[in-house]
Amino acid sequence: MAKLLEIENLRTQFFTADGVVRAVDDVTYDVNEGETVALVGESGCGKSVSALSILRLIPWPPGRIVGGSIRFLGKDLLQLSDPEIRRVRGHQIAMVFQEPMTSLNPVLTIGLQLTETMQYHLGMSNEQAEKRAVELLRMVGIADGERRLQQYPHHFSGGMRQRVMIALALSCEPKLIIADEPTTALDVTIQAQILQLMKDLSNRMGVALMIITHNLGVVARYADRVNVMYAGKIVEEGTAEQIYHSPKHPYTIGLLASVPRMDQHRGRRLVPIEGQPPDLTKLDNGCAYRPRCRWAFDRCAQAIPPLEHVGDGQMSACFRKHELGDDVKAAS
Repeated sequence: MAKLLEIENLRTQFFTADGVVRAVDDVTYDVNEGETVALVGESGCGKSVSALSILRLIPWPPGRIVGGSIRFLGKDLLQLSDPEIRRVRGHQIAMVFQEPMTSLNPVLTIGLQLTETMQYHLGMSNEQAEKRAVELLRMVGIADGERRLQQYPHHFSGGMRQRVMIALALSCEPKLIIADEPTTALDVTIQAQILQLMKDLSNRMGVALMIITHNLGVVARYADRVNVMYAGKIVEEGTAEQIYHSPKHPYTIGLLASVPRMDQHRGRRLVPIEGQPPDLTKLDNGCAYRPRCRWAFDRCAQAIPPLEHVGDGQMSACFRKHELGDDVKAAS
């Protein structure tokens, strides 16, 4: 399977009065053509910042991409000029944000917001773009497209607005869609519909999908591969099956232990991860997870564990990764 997106040693920082926030700290991962990759972690771990870095949407001040490379279809996006990166955004790489009401312009009709993207990137006439917009709305499950194009975002429910955002993302037939917490603002039943819709459209159109989420249920059902992120770094990566059945990092084990499971008896208590995420302006030379880790030992305070292979494509950034077997997972 050919590589579509290759991120290598990416570092994005925010320069604030309290210090330098290392939001994305030496991150490396890739996305293959047509696959679904999940980026998982707590709020504040750097997931969304890494996605915004791909499209060079980090606001300056205070943020800046200070190192690394982001290669998409062989081109380093960090080396493109502003006009060149604008031709990539929305056309070859599209993004679905977590709150559609703030992503859609409230004073413009849905039709105008859908058609202007196709006119800009694909050179369509207004008539061609409107016809395509109706097809897109039908594709994402919105009927009576001709009438709906004349309406404004407040005429749609939260789930319908997110469907419009998916239609907008698909409008220029991108190679990659980045979905940043696409179901956070929706109720549970609508969440499942939206995620299934995105997965189905991805399979049908051959579009790679990158899902940013803290919801491990999403990962289990929809992702092919998973990157677990903590304190600006990737701490574990592997297939969804590997992450769920044989986690090799204490943070991943903690996340899994804190999630309700249908295959466990009703009396089983969830085990929360103790403590708080670290202050990204005050990271030291040791493992950022060690204050919350029950398996930490002296070496964890002396060096940052590298992300290394633990077999069959799975990787973990933990000095004790080979000791964390199924018995540890069960105990957690």
